[in-house]
Amino acid sequence: MFRHSWCNSWRVGIVAMLLLLLTACVAPAVAPAADSGAAQSEAAATEAPAEEAGGDTVTIAVVTPYMANATTKFVIDQFEQYATEAGWNVSVTDTNADFNALVSRIEDAVTQDVDAIVLGMGDPAQMTKGLESAQAAGIPVFGLDAGTGPGVVLNITSDNAQLGKETAHYLAEAIGGAGNVILFTHDPHPGVRARAEAAAAELANYPDITVIESRHIEVPGPVDFARTLTQDLLTAYPNDGDIAGIWAGWDEPALGAVQAIEAAGREGIVVVGIDGTDFAQEEIKKGSSFKATIAQDFDTMAKEMTSVISGYLEGKMPESDVMTIPGVLITPETVE
Repeated sequence: MFRHSWCNSWRVGIVAMLLLLLTACVAPAVAPAADSGAAQSEAAATEAPAEEAGGDTVTIAVVTPYMANATTKFVIDQFEQYATEAGWNVSVTDTNADFNALVSRIEDAVTQDVDAIVLGMGDPAQMTKGLESAQAAGIPVFGLDAGTGPGVVLNITSDNAQLGKETAHYLAEAIGGAGNVILFTHDPHPGVRARAEAAAAELANYPDITVIESRHIEVPGPVDFARTLTQDLLTAYPNDGDIAGIWAGWDEPALGAVQAIEAAGREGIVVVGIDGTDFAQEEIKKGSSFKATIAQDFDTMAKEMTSVISGYLEGKMPESDVMTIPGVLITPETVE
């Protein structure tokens, strides 16, 4: 009996020793597993900031109804360049003068949860529903040569009153302060509308000048539209002297007017435009009826827009809802 108990005790001791040895052998295998988990956690922590950085990339949606217009395309291209250099993701959508589609594109940008929306020209009053959608989502909207209104944080544009006044003044002096003048306008664009108002006010200072027509120019296709319209006007006013001058709210309709005047062989009609485009300056150089334009500083507008949006996203509110950039008159005496 005692011998059996001793044997049992001996066996229990052997088993206990084996368990201890087994534990000692297994324990080291657990440690690497723990280290592996820590390494995986550390790797995940290293990857997380990169993922977060991707989420922090600024996304800008540019929407415009006027990409077919040369100057609109230029200023948007410049903004896209500066914004991309800043590391932002920029998308550009053109609705080809369809303002209903423009509202939908703004709503699409809101759905995409972009950081900011830029209106590449166009009147905010025609896109109220889209702007309200952006406001409700807390997405800021900025105007690039557009307009001001509810939902627009800031509009950067030329001093349109200056553009209209200076070109109209030049036209009035060039025709000797007397004669019939025609205005080419485009009211859906608030900048062109403001220029036309300033031009009309300036021409009203000359009692011997009469504005006989004020005509809307369709977009897209302003050159062709203005050419056809001018042909009709030349037919309606067939005699030399019936039309002394044509004021155009931007260079493209001015070019269309010049082409029609030359094709008709009419002389003595002074045409002025606005934008300072290369083709306008070439017309001025060669001595056509295109006598003056005024250069808008679109490059500065694009740079300023990038700076303003950057500041806004850092919590810096603009001091005003509009920033104006002066233009420079170009005439036969000053054209390069």
